[in-house]
Amino acid sequence: MLLGVDTGGTFTDFVVLDEQGLRVHKVLSTPQAPEQAILQGVQALGLSLDDGLRVVHGSTVATNAVLEGKGVRTAYITNTGLADVLSIGRQARRELYNLQPVAAALPVERELCLEVPQRLSAEGDVLQALDDAGLAQLRQQLLSLAPDAVAINLLFSFLDDTAERAVEAVVPEGMFVSRSSHILPEYREYERGMTTWLNAYVGPLVQGYLERLQEGLAPATLSVMQSAGGTIDAAQAGQQAVHLLLSGPAGGLAGARFMGRACARERLLTFDMGGTSTDVALIDGDLRLTSQGEIAGYPVSVPMVDMHTIGAGGGSVASVDAGGLLQVGPTSAGAAPGPACYGRGGERATVTDANLVLGRLRADAFLGGEMPLDVAAAVRAVGRIAEALETTVEAAAEGILRVANEHMARALRVISVQRGVDPRDFTLMSFGGAGGVHVCALAEALGMREALVPVHGGVLSALGMLAAPRARQLSRTLNGRLTEIATEVIDAHIQELVGQGRQSLLAEGVPETDLQIDAAVDLCYRGQSYTFTVAWQGHARSSEAFHAAHKDRYGHRLDLPVELVNVRVGLRGPEPEPVLQALEASGAALASNQVAVFGEAGSVPVYARETLAAGQALQGPGLITETVSTTWLARGWQASVHKSGSLLLSKEA
Repeated sequence: MLLGVDTGGTFTDFVVLDEQGLRVHKVLSTPQAPEQAILQGVQALGLSLDDGLRVVHGSTVATNAVLEGKGVRTAYITNTGLADVLSIGRQARRELYNLQPVAAALPVERELCLEVPQRLSAEGDVLQALDDAGLAQLRQQLLSLAPDAVAINLLFSFLDDTAERAVEAVVPEGMFVSRSSHILPEYREYERGMTTWLNAYVGPLVQGYLERLQEGLAPATLSVMQSAGGTIDAAQAGQQAVHLLLSGPAGGLAGARFMGRACARERLLTFDMGGTSTDVALIDGDLRLTSQGEIAGYPVSVPMVDMHTIGAGGGSVASVDAGGLLQVGPTSAGAAPGPACYGRGGERATVTDANLVLGRLRADAFLGGEMPLDVAAAVRAVGRIAEALETTVEAAAEGILRVANEHMARALRVISVQRGVDPRDFTLMSFGGAGGVHVCALAEALGMREALVPVHGGVLSALGMLAAPRARQLSRTLNGRLTEIATEVIDAHIQELVGQGRQSLLAEGVPETDLQIDAAVDLCYRGQSYTFTVAWQGHARSSEAFHAAHKDRYGHRLDLPVELVNVRVGLRGPEPEPVLQALEASGAALASNQVAVFGEAGSVPVYARETLAAGQALQGPGLITETVSTTWLARGWQASVHKSGSLLLSKEA
């Protein structure tokens, strides 16, 4: 029996796969103690923890701790003279033309930046050895400062980790330790240092949370979704907390890939619209990964799904600024109090309230009718915006939706058009609790003529947890001109990484015969700072793949030597394939109700999604309701029901 759990800012989603088939459930999140919502949902679903239950979880604990600046007190240990590296960073100015920028807070307090007398050369030769006296002094400093965690980042430790291991050995017992040669053995001391520090900063919180959750779910087994789209056993996840920063969104993309394949659609432009934010990404057969991500302005150089996130969700708050302009987001009403229509004390208008005012959400169909919405409260909240704009409530609601849609359309262009990709060659897939209401408008904004609303789209991230393989991503710097590094040397480094990943996955019970291994290299032209990752196929073919990738992105290729920067290895077990019950064919779809929707003459049909059959066609305008989300089928669009239960939307000619 499998249970996928995705903890979001507003709701915690559940997908159960057992002998009864597939069931879904939602409960309001409990941000202060996320495990409480999970245990509440398990109880509500009537699941027995003693019947071989396996739980796969997407956690937001690491993400929220970084975004809110609520990690643990962390000491940063580096070489003499380099204590300020994390504070100086790359000296990139966030406000290029602001002559009096507000000074950013230091990531690490100066008193917690410690130095040790040790130095390696760029070739790995020992220039200054770390002696016992230096180690003893460091231990005394740590005992005096008593931090909760320690991040160790010494120069060129990716070439020789002996000194970092020696430092780790003298850290007083009880302190969480994050070592750069273990977390990210790559060059660039700033990015490596920040990633190592972030791992230490949130590691104890993640570790403690997972221990509490495991205790509450015992004897069920617990795995956690990683940012790169694979799962890891909870017992190992705590030491690698930085790999969980995009845990939930990665689950959504795994679910999107799974549902896209079920509908023979493998080129997808996705947007996951939840209560707090919207994540957009591009899937071309498989998930795209990046090692140049960031969170809260901090670089995170471990592999993670390549996506763009904005503060626009169903709970995004609308306001009128001092200049009289309507603004939507990034502030969110969250789970408590939530949008005004939730009836939990919220008074500010949100995107959800605007959709309810216009009739695109049904007050009696939210969460399958288990959570009735307060229309009067939504009207009052949007009314205050209307008063400030000197317009009608309906016009204000339409304005809120137009602004929110433009925010999301702009994000979709960032992930596609700005990278040389034509969105018209892809299918727009919407998911998340609020995605279906906006899918037609966003497709039109991008000139797209096809969209896909997957079955169980409101809990697709949780479903994706069940479709994700156990996996590892490992890397190491190997720097030099590509043609001057022997194939045998590159292969040896790759095989060493393969050995590490294989050992970790075998410990989780993945059969060695089922392991899939992909090797890749990071390449750039001589003198460039940024790389492209291409499959390792030998010198000539990998070099040509790099030239082609560079031309696709930038429109040209250069007659310069190609340099190798890093080698990468991805290992994964077999991909689980949750079996979705195929729909049977039937006659024409029957509306369960007729309702008024603002802007549409006459009444609009409402279809209960669970009553739809394979092959049925629906003409817009119309509402399609289900337990965890609603789809607004706009005028000029039609939907056909796929046998998997997903809706294929197409723009009429």
